[in-house]
Amino acid sequence: MKDCAFNDMRKHEKPSNIRRSNQNQQWNTIDWKQAESYVNRLQIRIVKAVQKGNWNLVKRLQYLLVHSFYAKAVAVKRVTTNKGKKTAGIDQVLWETAKEKMKAVHQIQQKGYTAKPLKRVYIEKFGKKEKRPLSIPTMKDRAMQALYLLALEPIAETTADRISFGFRKNRSAHDAMEYTFRLLARKSSPNWILEGDIKSCFDRISHAYLLTHIPMDKKILKKFLTAGYMYQHELFPTSQGSAQGGTISPTLANMVLDGMEEAIGKAFWRNKSGRIDKKNHNPWHINLVRYADDFAVTADNPQIAEEVKEVIKTFLGTRGLQLSEEKTKITHIQDGFDFLGWNFRKYRGKLIITPSRKSFNKIKRTLSSIIKSSKAATQEKIILELNQCIRGWTNYHQPVCAKRTFAKLYTILWNMLWKWAKRRHPNKGSFWIKNKYWRTVKSRKWIFMTNRIVLINPNDTPIVRHTQLQLKRNPFLDQNYFEVRKNNQRSKNKIAYYQTTAAQIFSGLKNA
Repeated sequence: MKDCAFNDMRKHEKPSNIRRSNQNQQWNTIDWKQAESYVNRLQIRIVKAVQKGNWNLVKRLQYLLVHSFYAKAVAVKRVTTNKGKKTAGIDQVLWETAKEKMKAVHQIQQKGYTAKPLKRVYIEKFGKKEKRPLSIPTMKDRAMQALYLLALEPIAETTADRISFGFRKNRSAHDAMEYTFRLLARKSSPNWILEGDIKSCFDRISHAYLLTHIPMDKKILKKFLTAGYMYQHELFPTSQGSAQGGTISPTLANMVLDGMEEAIGKAFWRNKSGRIDKKNHNPWHINLVRYADDFAVTADNPQIAEEVKEVIKTFLGTRGLQLSEEKTKITHIQDGFDFLGWNFRKYRGKLIITPSRKSFNKIKRTLSSIIKSSKAATQEKIILELNQCIRGWTNYHQPVCAKRTFAKLYTILWNMLWKWAKRRHPNKGSFWIKNKYWRTVKSRKWIFMTNRIVLINPNDTPIVRHTQLQLKRNPFLDQNYFEVRKNNQRSKNKIAYYQTTAAQIFSGLKNA
């Protein structure tokens, strides 16, 4: 029986002024608000169908979405506007002009589609000799993955574990940090933590599990998974794993790991009637928080934490995965543990979250690399590069107790810049160098700046608590909640900054 709404949506899917003749004009005349609205309406219907358990309707809606003109256009736009838009696959093809983008929309066809091998590169891991493999699909394969992600993401968000925060819409590492804080901050909170890490998660996921449990077109999914990769002009087949670098890979990995909380619940949260009841039956205070393939589990004692570890091992084994023995360990909260770039530790019973030592060393090395590679650069250029790096790092650590760390970073940065300036002018005195690169504004001295731009002082970043996320909210059904929450957080950050001394001093300057 046909759904009348399907036909009604098809009528409005492709505007009448779109023709294949002038592809350059076609792309520029697409109504993107209408396109996003069309895609979003179908995604909302998919969410509601999943909630009702009507999987036949889910399949029909997915088919309608991935074959629609607007969804294809949105998919092409996403892969041509993200950070990887200038990185080509093995075919060295990029979509840069409006004509090429419009041509790509018409070429995205499910019939006869074959995924090309991915281009394999290796990137350095901080503080380690081993390198991380990264696979780069072609632009066409990226667009096809983005298209099917539009149809898969509503299902993934609706069926996901509530304590999963990584690579999900409107969720972030800050949400995971805030949730972890609330688990550990009380006096009655558990004191033992199982720090978990899955060994080469993306590279080891079972293809059989993916093809059986991921609700999308199996033929297309199989082509994504078995495309192989090229390295040094040699083709390597892929019999397991989902390539890091693929548009759809993070969502696939999340869906594979969903169910970890339920597995723990079946083992530890059952009440006398056999039902999982975490709220009223959690005697060992076992709680899980997961960000992609990194997770932490709380427990009242190390023996229970070991038992949880065995449950997770069994859970991962059915998916072709295993824990990394070197990175998975059980720690007391007074000794502290690192999670998502932060260190969680209790001092005299009070939980303090600070930037981790690894994260601090990484930013130091990055700033040092920028300064060392800018021996002949202008002061303005080096400030621009440093500001971009400093702003990103300080914004990430803004919600935690980072003031001391920010002050320490500024001291180290000042010493680096002084050495840089002295090296540029070996025959000049310190007073001359100070007047050339550093200035005084009102009560603030030693400001590294030009007439147009000022170096950000990390210590000027205000500490602003992150707003707690309501875990039951769905990003497709509760869009207004997430929009209000984002705006409120931005307002809090802005108000906190304008109350700082730095904002009052530099109110008349245009900062970078």
